[in-house]
Amino acid sequence: MPIEADNLRETPSPFDAESVKTLQGLNPGWQHSMLRVRDPKASVEFYKEHFGCTLVNEMHFEEAKFSLYFLATLPKDLQDKAPTPGTPEAHKFLWDSCKGLAFIELTHNHGTEDKPESELEQRDHADRPQLYHNGNTDPVGFGHIAFNVKDVYATSEELEKNGVPFKKRPDEGRMKGIAFALDPDGYWIELVPSNRKGPEADRHNFSQTMMRIKDPVKSIAFYRDLFGMEVVRESHYPKEKGDFSLFFLATPTKALQDLKDQKVEAITKELWDPCLELTWNHGTEDEEGPSYHNGNDTEYKGKTVPQGFGHVGFLVDNLETFCQELEKAGCEFKKKPQDGSMRNIAFVKDPTGYWVEVIQRDLPTTTFQSKH
Repeated sequence: MPIEADNLRETPSPFDAESVKTLQGLNPGWQHSMLRVRDPKASVEFYKEHFGCTLVNEMHFEEAKFSLYFLATLPKDLQDKAPTPGTPEAHKFLWDSCKGLAFIELTHNHGTEDKPESELEQRDHADRPQLYHNGNTDPVGFGHIAFNVKDVYATSEELEKNGVPFKKRPDEGRMKGIAFALDPDGYWIELVPSNRKGPEADRHNFSQTMMRIKDPVKSIAFYRDLFGMEVVRESHYPKEKGDFSLFFLATPTKALQDLKDQKVEAITKELWDPCLELTWNHGTEDEEGPSYHNGNDTEYKGKTVPQGFGHVGFLVDNLETFCQELEKAGCEFKKKPQDGSMRNIAFVKDPTGYWVEVIQRDLPTTTFQSKH
């Protein structure tokens, strides 16, 4: 039976009410989105220079041969408090972050930066050779991250002047007034107009992570009921306008509550903290088998495929209890807390198959011991 694309945020929960209460009582908060990168120096500088990101922390694991870099667009009241990367203060700032603050996690597997371009099999939308897959060519899945900017046209012009390639300029295509730039690994970055006033009005902020989903009823219930997110906005487009729907979800915060009297369309353009944008192409819910690649599996529908996007991650107050409730809810685990040497994190799969990392808030420094 076709899903009626109207007000899906109000769909009944399929989960046990007591489990939902327990899960949401453990204070889940969206904390990061992970992308694999080939050259971390180039990627970190790109986001710092062009989007005003702060490198909050970096972690290097020589034995496991990988490094993690965490970037954020910090509001002015936090910029002065940002600690030096690599310090215990930076670790605490990252893993005990305020609810709503989210990071871009760049994962570097050592040695990828030295791989000759002639051996790179991917091509991005600027026809540059790439190691990783951006999710927007076959097999599709992850879509993009986004930044809210004061002026999409001026920002696009400045970025292009500084050598940043574009998939779509503001006046190209059907959707005017937004643009898509490409980062050094070919991931798409949407530029969205901001409505903010006051001291933050001129600044860019990390505002979205977009993933294509198979079934909106299942995905909305998963993130809303199990991970405590709120559906801030939904938009539906008929066949003549693309035949798709968008759902914007956010971790509830006081800042979000303070915007509730705004028009729904304006909230995502004014909110500093990012939204998880779930894109539903109508009809995928009726397809047999998987509809989208999760960015991690190296085989998809019988073919060898590249990696790229990794996961979204949430902090919780008690990982063990949280995972017990997820198991009761029927979630499929990629990794349980007791599996392997990383005892303070877990991975579950969402209804589309994307990986969701669940992390103990105020994470011990000894947690990471194996390659992402």
